Amino acid sequence: MKVLLSISLMLLFLLSACSVANQVRDGKIAFETKQYKVAVGLLQKEYNKAKTRIEKGKLAYMLGLSLKATNQSEQAIDWFQKAYDNQAGTDALKEMAQALKMAGRYADAKEAYKNLGIEIGSPYEYRKEIAACDVAEGWKKIKTPEYSVEPATFNSKYADYAPVFFKDQLVITSDRATATGDKKIYAWTGNDFSDLFAINPQTGDASNFSAAINTLANEGTATFNANYTEVFFTRCTGTKKEDQFCKIMHSVFDGTSWIAPDALSFQQPGVNYGQPCLSPNGKVLYFSAEHPDGWGGHDIWVSERIGSEWAEPKLLPRTVNTLGNELFPSMDNDTLYFSSDTHPGMGGLDIFKTYRLKNGDWAPAYNLKPPINSMGDDFGFLVDYQSKRDSGVTSKGYLTSSRSEGQGNDDIYVFERRYVPPPPPPPIAEIPKEQPKAKLILDGFVLEKIFQEATNPNSKVLGRKPLPESKVDIKIGNKTETVTVDAEGHFRIELAENLDYNFLATHPGYLNNFAKFSTKGIAKDPNNPEQIFEIEIVLDKIFLDKDIRLENIYYDLDKWDIRADAQPTLDKLSETLKLNPKIKIQLSSHTDCRGSDTYNESLSQKRAQSAVDYLISKGIDAARLEARGYGEGVPEAICACAKCTEEEYQLNRRTAFRVVQ
Repeated sequence: MKVLLSISLMLLFLLSACSVANQVRDGKIAFETKQYKVAVGLLQKEYNKAKTRIEKGKLAYMLGLSLKATNQSEQAIDWFQKAYDNQAGTDALKEMAQALKMAGRYADAKEAYKNLGIEIGSPYEYRKEIAACDVAEGWKKIKTPEYSVEPATFNSKYADYAPVFFKDQLVITSDRATATGDKKIYAWTGNDFSDLFAINPQTGDASNFSAAINTLANEGTATFNANYTEVFFTRCTGTKKEDQFCKIMHSVFDGTSWIAPDALSFQQPGVNYGQPCLSPNGKVLYFSAEHPDGWGGHDIWVSERIGSEWAEPKLLPRTVNTLGNELFPSMDNDTLYFSSDTHPGMGGLDIFKTYRLKNGDWAPAYNLKPPINSMGDDFGFLVDYQSKRDSGVTSKGYLTSSRSEGQGNDDIYVFERRYVPPPPPPPIAEIPKEQPKAKLILDGFVLEKIFQEATNPNSKVLGRKPLPESKVDIKIGNKTETVTVDAEGHFRIELAENLDYNFLATHPGYLNNFAKFSTKGIAKDPNNPEQIFEIEIVLDKIFLDKDIRLENIYYDLDKWDIRADAQPTLDKLSETLKLNPKIKIQLSSHTDCRGSDTYNESLSQKRAQSAVDYLISKGIDAARLEARGYGEGVPEAICACAKCTEEEYQLNRRTAFRVVQ
């Protein structure tokens, strides 16, 4: 489920090459270059001038996404509705449903999700979202007189978020006007680039934290060791022609100033890392990363310090991480707080807590519920032991939220919890029955994709639907058992503790696929007799002798060697071939129409052969592979060469594979 990203998440995870505002006078160009603040005004004018429903639908959809990207979800709802009414399709309806949920309009959101399921032909696809709306609707009615949550007095009109303590000050991330970054505005938000700021929480005075830390790039989300001589923080940077990536940086205070920071060595290229959190003893670092080896989206990872080095990070278990996004870890003694958009919550990111049990496992994630959580994005939880507390206040701290009570950006809030006498105990009832033994349950689903054009595997994927009668081989150690899914594509098993499970799903006419699940690090919870987890295995239908486009396969000009950014796609194809040992494929390469026929045919043949050679290097039998260069002979976009658009040229420059046997 894709959620509305708060401004802080945009800055830390979705930075683009076109991050500095240029003089753009076209709404579509502003949107495509992620200049969302600029796009809003231009698209509104263009919508009013549009002459056809289809044109209006496209403009309204881009406008809705631009408003969503700048934390204006209420206004976005109307534009997504206009987009849907003007033939923008199910994407607009899906975005509207999510925006309705973010606005706390749960009944309307459920209706929109139900309509989505009907429209794509699969109620399965949005069952979780509907169930989450039911849960949030109940939580919204919760009365918690012991809690109060108020905006901090030091918020600015800009985005302020992720507070941490630095001696008697707070260090926050902000894109306020005094940030160090490029004095041209960051066009996504319409504000400056983000920096770390030191805040006096009593007076609200703010100052740039350190010239050694803050640069022309985006910096944010810091964590310090116990004596404030080390800082870890996030920096997002890149070249003007490439997407930017975020890294965790480390700097040491030499007694006079902070030294030039270095990136932690375990970080891999092409992966976003961020939001570090150092344990109280300084030996363990928690952080969030969008890593291909994770469970999905952004996950919480942990690395231990061994001497002066950091060990290879480990992924926290499924009690913490989900198929969605887990972000902004923070520690309070042995309790880990984090935010998630996939554990059941109120609308956007919600704050959860977990803790280590005596056996080292992690307890199930617990939602802090309202008023700590809201319909907006809630994250950056910090417990305050330093400031004075009034009589009766049992805990106090800070959190960040994009809730509607704020100024439209991310704002920092102060929370307090007061002692409220518990209600009198109920009359003594009969002795309760013995609690059932705690269990770990896994629900598995085997699914297939729903294509916009049922016979075209390159058409848009609208969703997934159950694939009944599929077989699933479940391997546990050296033991394998086979189950058949029901009419809903579902199977259920009870899990044992501290084991790895591997699943291989098969169905006639479909490519085999696999999934994995581990109970290592997951504890049984006596207060929760059945912890239920889910996996989904999607099987691709075999379209015999039809090209299936491989995304993200690019070559340098006049070159045919496999670039590093193409390897993940070919690695995935290699894995598919290993799971389906009886199929043979043709791997083809195509060029656009520019260049001579002879040159294009030669170049495309070399590129196809390079892809085949790469698969062979991964252990695939050469007899199962055929390389074929088609040059410009089989275009996907039909256009007169001199009049083709850049999008049409790109569509025709493609690499594909087809199952031939």
